Amino acid sequence: MSKLLIYILVTATVYNAVPEQTDSDPLITASGAVIEACCPGDHRWIAVSRDLESEGFVFGAKVRITGTGEYDGIWTVQDRMHSRWIRRIDLLVDNHISYGKWHNVKLELLK
Repeated sequence: MSKLLIYILVTATVYNAVPEQTDSDPLITASGAVIEACCPGDHRWIAVSRDLESEGFVFGAKVRITGTGEYDGIWTVQDRMHSRWIRRIDLLVDNHISYGKWHNVKLELLK
């Protein structure tokens, strides 16, 4: 059983492992983890805005997401968002999914 450490409310969006939304090497996350091109959404990985790292939402951290409907559940922090974003997460999804945005999503840091 996971123990809750902290939770915050964030805006959640989705992203795809493509150069237009990441960088020139879209299958490598900021943590160095490799995304499988066939099925990126199977990883259940998220990117977090840099301000969340100081709250413990760092690479490898397990989190519970609530408030997105079908994407609710346990995810792992494996990527970092551009510095322009604050209190925000990006859910890595399969490339055929092009849109998703939710406000006041509960992001729980688990131990």
